[in-house]
Amino acid sequence: MNDALNAFFVLLLLMVSAALGMFVKAHLSEQHKSRETVELVSLVVTMLVTFAALVMGLLTYAVKGGFDRDNDAMAAVASQIVQLDQSLRNYGPEAMAARIALRRYTETVIVSTWPNEPKPRLEIHPVAASPIIPGGLESRTLGELMNEIGLAIHHLAPQDALHRALLASALGHYHDLEAARWTLIEDARPTISFPFYLVLVFWLIVIFVCFGLNAPANAFVFIIITLSALSISSAMFVILEMDSPFNGYVEVSSRPMRNALIDIVRPTPAIVLSP
Repeated sequence: MNDALNAFFVLLLLMVSAALGMFVKAHLSEQHKSRETVELVSLVVTMLVTFAALVMGLLTYAVKGGFDRDNDAMAAVASQIVQLDQSLRNYGPEAMAARIALRRYTETVIVSTWPNEPKPRLEIHPVAASPIIPGGLESRTLGELMNEIGLAIHHLAPQDALHRALLASALGHYHDLEAARWTLIEDARPTISFPFYLVLVFWLIVIFVCFGLNAPANAFVFIIITLSALSISSAMFVILEMDSPFNGYVEVSSRPMRNALIDIVRPTPAIVLSP
């Protein structure tokens, strides 16, 4: 919602800036409307438009790349959850406590990360997990659940070579899950700083003031300027949304985590081989 309000505010600023330019033009004396002056203003506008387009293009590329990395990181977390659960499933009934903690962690991630989506309907209910940083993914609850999984795994006492190998595999997947989780947490932080955002909006305001200085005051020009402002504000909206991939309308998909949850609760019995 904040991103939508920001984009709407940018739209209003650009429209007001163009209207201000037209107002100033109407009160300029003829000596300020010479061909040389108009040509200079046109060159300045061309330079500003080129620079702003370059910056917005690079910004879009950067946030789109970050959004794709977050999608891949979420898929990596889901993959490690499935592999860890399979290792614990193969270990046998002794690993049930770790598997229950892993299920609770997976459910809590889904519920806390995508609160507006349907909650999983399972017997093991998630616990409340509020992020430490507003808009972030890390929370004390999720950290405690991860620690609970690790403790449950370390409490396993293998009695033969097979179970020692399965325990080593489970520990390896647990550490990989921790690494993938922290990679996702760090990558999910916004990359656009507020001062840079303000500077970019200021450049756009200057450009639209120049548009107003050059444009004749008629309905067709007003429509074109309105469409231009709407296009730029919508682009700003998309950039801001992709820069916060777990908040707003453009979100990282929950499908990998939901698929992982479906896999780890499948009713297949554990396979334990005799030593």
